[in-house]
Amino acid sequence: MRRPLALGAVALGLVAGAAGGLATTTDILGGWPDLFGYAATLVVGRALLVVAVVSILYGSYLLVVGVVMRMTNKRRAYNTRNVLRLAFGFIGTIATLAVVTENWLGLLFSLGIVGFAITFALQQPLLSLIAWVYITIKQPYGIGDRVRIDDAKGDVIGVDFLVTTLWEINGDLVTTNQPSGRVVTVPNSVVLSSNVVNFGGGGSPYVWNEVGVQVAYETDLDFAKAVMIEETTALVGEEMAAGIAAYREALADTPVELEVHDRPTVNVSQGESWVELRVRYLTHPRRGQRVKNRLYERILARFNEDPDRVAFPVSRSR
Repeated sequence: MRRPLALGAVALGLVAGAAGGLATTTDILGGWPDLFGYAATLVVGRALLVVAVVSILYGSYLLVVGVVMRMTNKRRAYNTRNVLRLAFGFIGTIATLAVVTENWLGLLFSLGIVGFAITFALQQPLLSLIAWVYITIKQPYGIGDRVRIDDAKGDVIGVDFLVTTLWEINGDLVTTNQPSGRVVTVPNSVVLSSNVVNFGGGGSPYVWNEVGVQVAYETDLDFAKAVMIEETTALVGEEMAAGIAAYREALADTPVELEVHDRPTVNVSQGESWVELRVRYLTHPRRGQRVKNRLYERILARFNEDPDRVAFPVSRSR
């Protein structure tokens, strides 16, 4: 559908360009009355040339974007499409004004003066546009990433010239990393002045997660730790093995040196009247809460099967 439309637009532009050139270089419209106070030859000829410029650029844009969107890397294709949209829009604006005025030098000079005025009048939108260039080049996040920008958290569904659009996670309506169904629009300029957290960025789509369980001091800690590792391995072991490889590959591209365990591990911390066991594992951020819920249920079920070896803290305060 897009290819026939693109070819049709280019063909229309060529026909309009030929007709506009004929109208402006010959006296074919000499018998027509003036239009809007100008000679019909001038008005019709330039109008046709404007149609030619717009049609040819629009058709060319559709053809190029059609090729770009077939790229296997969808994020790169999306960013390239935005860059092409901006470039073709800028070229089209300059070319249209040049056709209408027939004065390239004066037009560029005028645009320079107007540009200074616009810079002062539209500082915030221009800052967002600069931030969009930064996002496109440095890619702190992209389409599909789960991020937190300032106080907004969600999955990125759009990165336009001025704003980033998020499918909200958490928010005022829900908790535990669940989608709220709302769409949040964040100005791109916020990226330059606030912290941006990418849950799954850095070259690996996996992040570390933890599930904590509080047990009494009478608990057999070695047994409890073994149960937690066993249940975690059974639930996410295969996924974690694949994630560890991707995580290490991403880590190798940085100067950071970290110890990366192949299997889940358990950390122990002491509380006032209990011991907290926290099992640490690797998972995809979008499955983080679902995995945590299932893992917590499995661990509690195993602990309840051995009440003689695992005790839970009991508060005696009233």
